[in-house]
Amino acid sequence: MNSAPSAQRNLSIIKWLTFFMFMMFAMTTDSVGVIIPEVIKEFHLSMTVGGAFHYAAMSGIAFAGFFLGYLADKIGRKKSIILGLVLFALNSYLFSVGRSFAFFVVLLVISGVAIGIFKTGALALIGDITQSTVEHTATMNTVEGFFAVGAIIGPAIVAHLLAGGTSWKWLYVIAGTICVLLIITASCVKYPETAGGSESVDLKRTLQMMKNPYALGFSGAIFLYVTVESAIYVWMPTLLASYHGRLVWVAAYAISIFFVLRAAGRFVGSWVLARLNWATVLTVFSLAILVCFCISMLGGVGIAIFLLPLSGLFMSVLYPTLNSKGISCFRKPEHGAVSGVILFFTCVAAVLGPLAMGAISDRFGSPKYGFVLATIFAAMLFGGLLLNRIFDPARNRLQRLDHSEYESTETDAVGGQARS
Repeated sequence: MNSAPSAQRNLSIIKWLTFFMFMMFAMTTDSVGVIIPEVIKEFHLSMTVGGAFHYAAMSGIAFAGFFLGYLADKIGRKKSIILGLVLFALNSYLFSVGRSFAFFVVLLVISGVAIGIFKTGALALIGDITQSTVEHTATMNTVEGFFAVGAIIGPAIVAHLLAGGTSWKWLYVIAGTICVLLIITASCVKYPETAGGSESVDLKRTLQMMKNPYALGFSGAIFLYVTVESAIYVWMPTLLASYHGRLVWVAAYAISIFFVLRAAGRFVGSWVLARLNWATVLTVFSLAILVCFCISMLGGVGIAIFLLPLSGLFMSVLYPTLNSKGISCFRKPEHGAVSGVILFFTCVAAVLGPLAMGAISDRFGSPKYGFVLATIFAAMLFGGLLLNRIFDPARNRLQRLDHSEYESTETDAVGGQARS
């Protein structure tokens, strides 16, 4: 039996491992916007074909989330995390020897599968290392804050590599090396034990999860949120490209401003959500997002260069909080499966949202119409969160699970019961 200080130190290491895992994979997934133009030039591709660099990874994550998410419950958090990290590291190094576009697309699909495996394990782990559903939400916001930092670092690394005449492929070598360090550390750390459920842990349980109103409700809200967010990081640069006013530099750095505000908001959000009602915060912030989009559409691109990046501050807490509450509506032995379901809807939205906006923009001849669709999604998101605030359907379930699932965690943390 470990002493209480030793167990607390162990949990602290696990938290930091989780933070850096999210930062590491964000460095690759959120750099595709910078990489795709280089790939299009290198292999003489159309924009539609070049976009496969985004869709391939998202498809791999969606597949793993749905079909392999239960592994975190079946084989344990530690084993699923290490399995995903090993696959990701090996796959990342293969980018250095690639010479064809098809080869890279295959690697991106495998990379997505690896991310899906270790991400569902890490998301399930958050429930094991927190002592209440409130702390779960605060920790999830911090985790996604590190993801947002990775989304800033990754494109910056690619830009630096390209400026120095070095291939973008070295980004994956760097990520793979970070991954090796994470594997070594994770292998040496003891993870908290998760009590098993009485039912079998397999794909069938994940399929049953798709019928659960709480899993579908939170997944639906996340689907709407991701379609709105993806409008920014996929299509905002195209929308703002038509701006030629005195503040053209603001338009040039708009996407960077968005990512910085989103990252800052998530770290602040972990503090705010530990003190304020989560449903109220999400309702107010989703209304602010809707206002930013509506005024941008009515005021034109000269207004959009300010308000669309500003929406990142309000978007910051929505995804991690919805993710946290959706997972917290289930017992800990089910956290892997429900994390996989939510991750599946996240990735499907990340693919279908930009596709729909691109198709609408092509049909009417302007990216503004794609953002009109995104504004409709933002209105639907606000409407859903407003109804959630009024009726609060998950309140009783969250309160019940707060007592049944987290009291043992608090006891174990004090008593030092941590196992690999």
